[in-house]
Amino acid sequence: MSQTFSESTIVADIVKTFPKASDLLKSYRIDFCCGGNRPIIEAIQERGLDKNEVLEKLNASYENHLKQDDQSFDWNSAPSSEIIDLIIQKHHEYLREELPQLSPYITKVNRVHGPQQPHLTAMHDLFFELKAELLDHIVKEEKTDFPLLLQYEENPSDENRAKLMEVLDKLEEEHEHAGSILKQLREVTSDYTPPEGACGTYRLVYRRLEALEDDLFQHIHRENNILFNRVQKAINS
Repeated sequence: MSQTFSESTIVADIVKTFPKASDLLKSYRIDFCCGGNRPIIEAIQERGLDKNEVLEKLNASYENHLKQDDQSFDWNSAPSSEIIDLIIQKHHEYLREELPQLSPYITKVNRVHGPQQPHLTAMHDLFFELKAELLDHIVKEEKTDFPLLLQYEENPSDENRAKLMEVLDKLEEEHEHAGSILKQLREVTSDYTPPEGACGTYRLVYRRLEALEDDLFQHIHRENNILFNRVQKAINS
């Protein structure tokens, strides 16, 4: 296994490179915020931790993150069932993991800094609106909408066509609303630019929100422009 992070890697740099490392560091009670400007070996020794265990978990988690890159997957020619499976594995599972993990950081930053910086309350409210909608959305897709799409490919009856057209319109409407929330999040955070002197948690929240935006844009593109577009062409043919 490659060793991206070593004993001499600065804690804050680990989180800059791999924002989700903050969850693992937090589980070990390693301070990546105020105490982040030092080699990780110092934090490991201070906590009396096993350096091999911590570094192996950090590197394994980062390597797994990189493996989720799907550049070799042929989105245009793969069967719809494979596209759906990859969307679920890559994007839905990411949302199921990231949204709950990011929530306490959003709450903390708003609680600590919100009274002086009201835009953080707007950020907080927008995030939790997006979280609730997305978690409901992906459950509905997996239980109802994706199975209907595959059913139509197997049996393109008039009844299935009518059902699917209604579903696709609704899904694209939900995607548009999620995109609108993302646009508002970017506006209230000044393009995810933290103010000068912002603490580590503040900066972390902005980085992870921007990573969430990046993943969600890919997610929506792959559904709207690849998967749904394929079905729309079949319906109209």
